[in-house]
Order: sequence, then C-alpha cells, then structure tokens
Amino acid sequence: MYAVMELADKRKDEEKQRLEALFRSLIMRVAQNRDRQAFAQLFDHFAPRLKSFIMRKNTSAELAEDLVQEAMIAVWTKAALYEPSKGSVTTWVFTIARNLRIDRIRRDVHMPTTELGDYDEPSEAPEGEELLGRKQEDGLVARALQAIPEEQRQILVLSFVEDMPQSEIASRLSIPLGTVKSRMRLAYGHLRRILETGL
Repeated sequence: MYAVMELADKRKDEEKQRLEALFRSLIMRVAQNRDRQAFAQLFDHFAPRLKSFIMRKNTSAELAEDLVQEAMIAVWTKAALYEPSKGSVTTWVFTIARNLRIDRIRRDVHMPTTELGDYDEPSEAPEGEELLGRKQEDGLVARALQAIPEEQRQILVLSFVEDMPQSEIASRLSIPLGTVKSRMRLAYGHLRRILETGL
C-alpha cells in the first residue's frame, strides 16, 4: 500500500516538475520574444485556476474575471521580472493575482465612490442672477411689510412666519375671526400695490 502511495506521489512530483519546466520556458519566450503562443498556453492553464482561487476568497464571478484578466496582463507585461531562483512560475502567477485582489479590496474599502451623475447636469442651486433677484425681492417685500399698518403686518407674520391658522390668530390677538380675515385681505391688497408699483 505504501509503495503504491509513494509511486503516486513520485509521479505527481515528476508531473509538477515537468509542468514547472514548461512554464519557465513559456515565461522565457514571453519575456524575450513577446511570444503570443507561449502566452496563450500560460493563459489557458492559469486563467481558470486563478478564477477558482479568487472566487474561493468570497469574490464575485464578475470581479474574479476582472482580476484574472489583470493578473494575466501583468504576467504578459512583467514576464521579464520573473526570477526562477525566487520560486516557481505557479507561485509567481498566483502571488500576482492575490496581490491584485488585496489591492482591489483596499481601494474599494478606503476610497468609497460617490455617484456624481452627469457633470453637465444643471445644478439645483440658484445661480448668481437668480440669487441677486431673490435678494432684491426679499428686500422689496421687507420694505413693503414695513409700509403696511402694524395690525395687518402682525397678522401676516403670524400666518406666514409662524404658520398659524386664522382661528388661532384670532384667539391669540383676542379679535373676531372676521377681523383677522378682513385685515389679511387688506394687507394682501397693500402688499400687491407696493410690490407692483414700488410705491
């Protein structure tokens, strides 16, 4: 039994060494000659394994695909940086993928994105001319309010500034509801005349 297991292990090691020798020669061809066929072989072998490896780390299939593409592009562009003395091609490729995944996680966590929308979209904030117009209007309304009789102004302030119903105004000022309504009508008339004519 042990002899069978040892034989199986020996064959696995030999297969591993054979594959590693193949990967080293493919990487050399990519590094020295930009050999597309050599890269295609590396891609065919590593891409599905990298995807499976990345997805086991709780990564979506879509993100895993992106990371595999980035990793294999890095293999293509950095093939000349591979040093056999520092480890196997397999370890080197998987380390690239792992580092890319870690970088992506860090980027997503530490740099939250904000949806900007269409930057050409008009702002809802009032523009300079509009703000100036509003300030002028506010000033005109303030002057108009100062120009109407006190009892009418008081009712307008209670109604619009304090958002008080007419019945409450009547109660607060101890005057009949009809008086509140008539003073409000008179106040509107005065305001309209002042705002329209500026007098």
